Amino acid sequence: MGASTSRIVLKHLLPNCLAPLLIYATIMVGSFIGAEATLSFLGIGLKQPVVSWGISISEGERYVRVSPHMVFFPCAFLVTAVISFVMLGEAIREALDPKLR
Repeated sequence: MGASTSRIVLKHLLPNCLAPLLIYATIMVGSFIGAEATLSFLGIGLKQPVVSWGISISEGERYVRVSPHMVFFPCAFLVTAVISFVMLGEAIREALDPKLR
């Protein structure tokens, strides 16, 4: 019909791809945080001078009988962060999904 390739991409393709990419990126942030904490807990990821929830949980594991709060609080914050990013992604999906309007 005479439209240039850049016009087709900017007017039709980009608006339809932007919402799914934003949703996917938001949900994956939570997955990346969980994966980093898991690897750090196992000793494969980050090492001691760096602050990480996985390292905090690993260090608190030794003292779980004496002071369980050293494990409870890093675990609670980790779960809260991961669930928050997943729920944020779901909220963005509901807000940007044209089928739900």
